[in-house]
Amino acid sequence: ADLARCAPRLQTLNLTGNRLDAFPAELFRPGALPLLSELAADNCLRELSPDIAHLASLKTLDLSNNQLSEVPAELADCPKLKEVNFRGNKLTDRRLEKMVHGCQTKSILEYLRSGGRGGRGKGKVDGQDKDEARRRRRERRRRESGEGEEDEGDTTRRLLLRVLHVSENPAPLTVQVSPTVKDVRPFIVGAVVRGMDLQAGNALRRFLTSQTKLHEDICEKRTAATIATHDLRALRGPLLYTARPPHDLKIVPLGRKEVKAKDLVRHLQLEAEEHRKQKRRQNVSGLHRYLHLLDGKESYPCLVDADGDVISFPPITNSEKTKIKKTTSDLFLEVTSATSLQTCKEIMDALVLKMAEINKYTLENKEDGSLSDPEADVVSGQPQGPNASPSAEKAGSAPLVVEQVRVLDEDGHLKVVYPSKTDLGLTAPHVTVIR
Repeated sequence: ADLARCAPRLQTLNLTGNRLDAFPAELFRPGALPLLSELAADNCLRELSPDIAHLASLKTLDLSNNQLSEVPAELADCPKLKEVNFRGNKLTDRRLEKMVHGCQTKSILEYLRSGGRGGRGKGKVDGQDKDEARRRRRERRRRESGEGEEDEGDTTRRLLLRVLHVSENPAPLTVQVSPTVKDVRPFIVGAVVRGMDLQAGNALRRFLTSQTKLHEDICEKRTAATIATHDLRALRGPLLYTARPPHDLKIVPLGRKEVKAKDLVRHLQLEAEEHRKQKRRQNVSGLHRYLHLLDGKESYPCLVDADGDVISFPPITNSEKTKIKKTTSDLFLEVTSATSLQTCKEIMDALVLKMAEINKYTLENKEDGSLSDPEADVVSGQPQGPNASPSAEKAGSAPLVVEQVRVLDEDGHLKVVYPSKTDLGLTAPHVTVIR
């Protein structure tokens, strides 16, 4: 009872000497300890729940001299964690056991984030800026790009991207940023891409799967950034990027009815708990993995179109209104982050490049597809436009068009434009950017 009263203000918790074999479940419930920055427990702990990721303010974790055999990868999702101590446990991962005795916390968290494969860790990020580490990983992915879908030896067939400058666009899309996002999720980059062919075969599925992979990899499970893609014909600009209290933010999430953000989050939390019970395991999947990113937030970020409809609620979901369908050919892309503007730009580069690869693969293989979506002919009540169904024969080698989108502050001053002259500048050797 005493803990419950002081929990909202509790900053340091030392449970050493209580012979605990596991932490009480209530400690890691979303929002239970919003200010807790230090946690120590020299006990008999045998397991550590992945729900520890809900401790959004945790900076120091000392679980030395326990009986832990594993450390959950979700620990790496604690956004402020700077120091961990797991010495004196019985870790079955031999590499991790060595790391806890000789490596810095950043290396340990990178190793956990990579799933214990060392793909992101191996001590290489010690002393490096996190953005620099991401840049190096991205350059490596560029060198290894193609993922089996492209014949890199064929120099006669290249990916073409044409950048349309705002001065060439009679009606450029803009995004205005409200000061309310400053302490929530301050960074956003947008772009318009025209000419995608998602009708043929499984092109749409490939496109959606690529977003999931980007979220897992370069977006670091949405902790670094979140991608959202929209059917451009279903929204009306200009757009507003703002933050609203959970009880004021309303959205029609993908596959659901209109709901307030606070009710959606609560419902997803209950779903996650039910999934745990059904599958008898601690890990959760789907949107439930990202709920802890909202812990401690008094307002939630959202993107609103000129009709007043919320089309995006990062890092959780998009709106059903702008859902991508097989007939979608023109898309609005957004990348938001609490980390940095450069992170947004690098991830947008990767997304645009992947879209170009998918489009090229679709057109070259001339996949046999048909419209399987019964509502695909109408988006938001609008009839199908002349460009809504691009065929491989029409597109041929025509480039995808990437239209610049300007992000403005509340006074209309330019904050960022994408793609700028420096964006899309380090693309793979099989890509040509026409500016």
